[in-house]
Amino acid sequence: MSDALVWSILIPLLGAILTFWLNSRWVAAIGLAFSLATGSLALRVAYAIWRDGAVLHEIGGWGAPLGIDLYADGLSAFMLATNGLVGLLISAAAYLYFEPKEDGPRQGQERRAFWPLWLFLWGALNLAYVSSDAFNLYVAVELIGLAGVALIVVTGGRDGMVAAMRYLLAALLGSLGYLLGVAMLYGEFHTLDLRLMAELSAEAESSLVLWVALALISVGLMVKTALFPLHFWLPPAHSSAAAPVSAVLSALVVKATFYLLLRLWFGVFSDQMTVSFGQLFGVLATLAIIGGSVQAILQRRLKIMVAYSTVAHIGYLFLILPLTIPYRGNDTAAWNFDGFSGGMYHLLSHALAKSAMFLAAGIVILSMGNDRLRNLRGMAHQLPLTTFAFGLAGVSLMGLPPSGGFVAKWFMVNAAIESSQWWWVIVLLAGGLLTAVYVFLVLRYAFLPAHPPHFRAPPRRLEYVALTLAVLSLAIGFRAVEAFELLEAGTPFLTAPDGGDGS
Repeated sequence: MSDALVWSILIPLLGAILTFWLNSRWVAAIGLAFSLATGSLALRVAYAIWRDGAVLHEIGGWGAPLGIDLYADGLSAFMLATNGLVGLLISAAAYLYFEPKEDGPRQGQERRAFWPLWLFLWGALNLAYVSSDAFNLYVAVELIGLAGVALIVVTGGRDGMVAAMRYLLAALLGSLGYLLGVAMLYGEFHTLDLRLMAELSAEAESSLVLWVALALISVGLMVKTALFPLHFWLPPAHSSAAAPVSAVLSALVVKATFYLLLRLWFGVFSDQMTVSFGQLFGVLATLAIIGGSVQAILQRRLKIMVAYSTVAHIGYLFLILPLTIPYRGNDTAAWNFDGFSGGMYHLLSHALAKSAMFLAAGIVILSMGNDRLRNLRGMAHQLPLTTFAFGLAGVSLMGLPPSGGFVAKWFMVNAAIESSQWWWVIVLLAGGLLTAVYVFLVLRYAFLPAHPPHFRAPPRRLEYVALTLAVLSLAIGFRAVEAFELLEAGTPFLTAPDGGDGS
């Protein structure tokens, strides 16, 4: 099974090369086939790790520190599976969204460029999840950023060009911060392997070098993850691109750098994970949840509203820190696994729901010509499946039962109560109420009676893909046990900061 880690990277990269070089007539079919292979392999790897535990592959037979390792535990497998499931459905949506139309050469250019860039991006995401080398992670992060920028440029038009350049500058700035931090860690530990760094860091005393490296890496990756107030690039970038690209960026891309933060925070920098550090990020998360939701409510275009919703829901992910770091000193022996697992389940639920929302917004644009809220009148009558998909996705984002979002918030609320941090309960409830405001604002317009003057029926199968994603965001609320068991496979969150056993 360790060879599967290598193939999880090579298969999408091979697909990217083939879709770039072969005749454009077969680009979409080849891209969809390689997407199916990549997603299926990711789910197979996740199942194997859930069943048998973590997997290590020494590239070329040379392990760290002389060589480079690929390593996947439950956290890596959870991210691979999220990529596999959501990536498969987004690929199906892209196959239908970019199908040949009689609209001129631009659509052909988008169709031709999307598949190699998307597969290239998918390979880079998988590399980020299975690599155990800090510099390889830098390479993966750079590839993810470049592919994301290229997808926006190709599919976003003139507005997309401006948004993509802003995204590129932010991504380069974030990468520079990460690289400087890694250089300082290498100078301190003389290795780039994350697992060796974590072991050496646990034995070493906290120093100024570690704190500076922590600051550089954290700020650099926060820019790429678009945590408030470093989110300035995300709304225009996500709202300017084509709907499948927006879904990829919101559901998958911003989660990759968040995953790296978790790896480094609770691995290399575990001794620096103090209560004060967690509370600081809790404040930033709160500002993201409240500020992003208020901005979403104020928008008058559907796609940019959904983009600001992403800013808000990134905040929920960063609540993992205050909810996971022991708050009551010696009363709690280990990381709070409820806080961690709830936050990660929100990541999965958000990926499904937000990709459904962006696809629904894309269908609206295809059918009605624009996504202004005042022009959505009659949407429920003309596009009932799309409206239903948007509403179901909204249920999950609000955290209503029986959705995956409800399960995630239940565990996060439970973690807050157990650790006597009642203020995070208020934040979680307020975020759900604010989410309800902008979701019902869209549905209010959608159910107003009207007949759009320039309506064009979208591909029905595209509506079914959006609906499938939305239904899955609810369905995962019924089967959370396996996901939590997967997250427990080899993760550092079952070990206490002081080396004791988790409860």
